[in-house]
Amino acid sequence: MKDKPGIYLVMTDPVAGYVACAEAAVVAGLRYVQLRMKGANRDEVVRVGHVLRAATRGTATKLIVNDDVTVAREVDADGLHLGQSDMTVTEARRLWPGSESKNFGLSTHNETQAQQAQNESPDYIGVGPVFATPTKRIADPVLGVVRAAAIVRQSAIQTVAIGGIDLAHLPALLTAGIRHFAVVRYVCQRPRPLDAIRELLQVAESTLQR
Repeated sequence: MKDKPGIYLVMTDPVAGYVACAEAAVVAGLRYVQLRMKGANRDEVVRVGHVLRAATRGTATKLIVNDDVTVAREVDADGLHLGQSDMTVTEARRLWPGSESKNFGLSTHNETQAQQAQNESPDYIGVGPVFATPTKRIADPVLGVVRAAAIVRQSAIQTVAIGGIDLAHLPALLTAGIRHFAVVRYVCQRPRPLDAIRELLQVAESTLQR
């Protein structure tokens, strides 16, 4: 990831559809989009994954698949994101031959998990939830901006803040030193996802110019 502010778009039930959401991310030049279809039939996830692979292939936007290494491998995604209750990053790499160039991410929810993540050497870690969010059925404890920023500063691994982040929360995150952040609802609940992405990027740029 680059040092400039970066949006990691997690696509979960986007009202505009997965393809439109991914295409908006490509137009905006986002570095990562994650396909997250919790509870969906595996065949449907694979089908959508193939379509998104076609939409992002050859662009600057990398397609990450959530949780399932077999789906990520089947659609030839650019990477895989794992949670604390999933298999380890080491095991996922073993199950994905030729994945040396792929990006592996790991969710962390506190200082201990962020520190222990170094043992698995993921390419990045998610840090959160920073704010309360309804996107998880069983939510982890909220970190808040100050604590999340401290974890980000102490991490030797690239970090992405996540959890309830929207336009109103963004200035506080950036002011605290957080540069990379994941967004779910603010983009996915908008019928015009590109507009939402551009709003976030504009606020990020204007905040850092102050």
